Amino acid sequence: MLIGIDVAKAELVVAARPSGERWTVANDERGIETLINRLKGERPELIVLEATGGYELLCVAALVAAALPVVVANPRQVRDFAKATGQLAKTDRIDADILALFADRVRPTVRVLPDADAQELEALLARRRQLLDMLGAEKNRLGQVFGRGRRPVKKSLKAHIVFLERELRIADTDLGALVRESPAWRERDELLQSVPGVGRVVSLTLLADLPELGRLSRRQIAKLVGVAPLSRDSGTFRGRRFVQGGRASVRAVLYMGALVATKRNTVIRAFYQRLLMAGKPKKLALVACMRKLLTILNTMVRTQQRWCADRAAEVPVPASLSRQLLPLQLSSGLHRLATTTTLPRAQRETRTRPKLTRQLQPGIKLRKGIHTSDYN
Repeated sequence: MLIGIDVAKAELVVAARPSGERWTVANDERGIETLINRLKGERPELIVLEATGGYELLCVAALVAAALPVVVANPRQVRDFAKATGQLAKTDRIDADILALFADRVRPTVRVLPDADAQELEALLARRRQLLDMLGAEKNRLGQVFGRGRRPVKKSLKAHIVFLERELRIADTDLGALVRESPAWRERDELLQSVPGVGRVVSLTLLADLPELGRLSRRQIAKLVGVAPLSRDSGTFRGRRFVQGGRASVRAVLYMGALVATKRNTVIRAFYQRLLMAGKPKKLALVACMRKLLTILNTMVRTQQRWCADRAAEVPVPASLSRQLLPLQLSSGLHRLATTTTLPRAQRETRTRPKLTRQLQPGIKLRKGIHTSDYN
């Protein structure tokens, strides 16, 4: 039996496959206890819920405590699945049926959910991010107060900024105390911060928001975070690779860590310079450094070894980049590249940029919807 549960603030709509049975319980302790007792007797293979802004947490915690196989699915994936089946309507009952069908057809993997300590750390980090956002917004407003009546407004803004800064210091203190209380977290925190470029915020975010670090392969962890290049090819068309999705909170701090590492970390800095010398845009090179830094951290956590530049240099590079960087390992190629980059800017642009002024011939299609006859 496969179960889909649509979560609302007041109730849970439950759908079962293949029987097609459907029932509703209240989203409170008594209703969830009734649901657990019924599911224990039926022993389902898989239970799928959507992440619903926190309303699902009580139900998920009860299902995990009852040792039932539960998966919290991404709402976007479930909605795309519903559209793929031709189901455009959306109600609680339809959503429960779609979740049960999603469990049947897709069979998402059951992952270990974070324990109470990990949830507390995640909540503290989320609160810290909220405080930083509010602090930045209030400081921006302080600089945009003009005209009459600005004194009381500025006084209110300054008082709120002082309050937010105090709350931010309290959140930082609580985060530090929580990590120090756990020997395992303290050891992993010290391991991660041994890497040049990885500071306290990056380490805490990886501890809370990326518990899979060290358990997955380098390709899986890169795709989970959202720094793996995705293909966009069709027939003879070869589109540009791009990154999409993943865990935004991890990707944001990893960006800052990679940015610092390009200046302070010898391995990442050398890799970044090689990409720039190969003609890669700076943002592309920085995203590649994010992936390399994540791969290094993943290997260190798996092997429980502290930072070592020699071992980090042996971390494999994605095949698409290694093929493009291979010519740069030859001394002649480096010399030729160095001589071209010393030319004046105007000459470099003339040599590297293709000619854009071409004689238009009648009947040649420039792009979709535009024809050369339109210019005649």
